[in-house]
Amino acid sequence: MTQTADKVTRFDSTLVDSAIAEGRRQNRTGRQQLEYWARIGQAMTAYETSALSRVQQALSGTLPTSDLTDEEGRLFHAEVDVKIADSLSHTDYQATLAARGITTVVLDEQGRLTERSPDGTTRLLDTE
Repeated sequence: MTQTADKVTRFDSTLVDSAIAEGRRQNRTGRQQLEYWARIGQAMTAYETSALSRVQQALSGTLPTSDLTDEEGRLFHAEVDVKIADSLSHTDYQATLAARGITTVVLDEQGRLTERSPDGTTRLLDTE
């Protein structure tokens, strides 16, 4: 049997933390849990069924979600959850809100509350 070399990749830290927590419940390491999830996803996308096709139609808006079976609905919601998480991880909310003229409050590098104006100026907020 030929051994294959591992390849290094990066994962979102919340995904890794979730894999570690779920892995403990399933008697797997975090890595084993990530591999398990990846295999399930691979199998689901490789095995093109009518159910998966219907879920894709619902995701594209061409099939009402009310027409999905319970199983298809669970897959639909899982797909939506992944898409939302991916979108959230790539969105710069401060820049988006600044472009709309909205002042935001953020934590600065020292963990202090700081007001950021749309023009880029900042003001440290009183913590008392």
